[in-house]
Amino acid sequence: MLPVCLGEATKFSQHLLDADKRYLVTAKLGQRTDTSDSDGEVVQTRPMDFTEIQLLAALEHFRGDTMQVPSMYSALKYQGQPLYKYAREGIEVPREARPITVFELNFIKLEGDELTLDIHCSKGTYIRTIIDDLGEMLGCGAHVIMLRRTQVAQYPYARMVTLEQLEALVAQAQEQQIEPSLLLDPLLLPMDTAVADFPEVNVPDASAAYLMQGQAVRVVGLEADQLVRITLGDTRRFVGIGAMNDDGLLAPKRLIVIHDEPAK
Repeated sequence: MLPVCLGEATKFSQHLLDADKRYLVTAKLGQRTDTSDSDGEVVQTRPMDFTEIQLLAALEHFRGDTMQVPSMYSALKYQGQPLYKYAREGIEVPREARPITVFELNFIKLEGDELTLDIHCSKGTYIRTIIDDLGEMLGCGAHVIMLRRTQVAQYPYARMVTLEQLEALVAQAQEQQIEPSLLLDPLLLPMDTAVADFPEVNVPDASAAYLMQGQAVRVVGLEADQLVRITLGDTRRFVGIGAMNDDGLLAPKRLIVIHDEPAK
């Protein structure tokens, strides 16, 4: 799953980066690679010699709040350069362990030397590192051979489309001599889905103009230290996000540009 933000929705894309993710991963046991996935070189081969009880106990170790040392083959930066650049040059640099949370780790199947897991985790979690650490814990080594992100925040899995499906719709529009947007726009999700987990604060129409000019306004139901999703009036039109300022007022943090059609 890869949410794509268009136009004004890009203003809220950071909140998708911060959201929880869910992955389906298949690991090959018995081989460790230098990148912890199948793109790397095999650096160690060991026999699988563990019981089902030992496997389940090892999986339990990764559930909940833990500290994880990022892979050298990651985009995290050290002295201004991504780690993977150092790794490609054979340079190992110090990395600090970072807190992560694995909300769910579900055993799916073990067929031969291939282990499949379903993992729901916090942002910044490296699945490759979990698999590599698991392989070391089992004493046989492991690396990722398949990784599929199946969830970002609360975006529905059923609404995903492939590039091939999009191309087919564009081709269909050309054949029917209609605007592609007539077939593509129904696939779009509302802009505020990127911040759907934020509590809503509704600004009455009387204060809407002041808010949209960047001014703080007084509203009910506002709590300190909390980002909120701002809607306007009875139609509850989403216009951005905000938070309480030092005066207890709703201060806009990020607003969309509204292009209303001119009155006829």
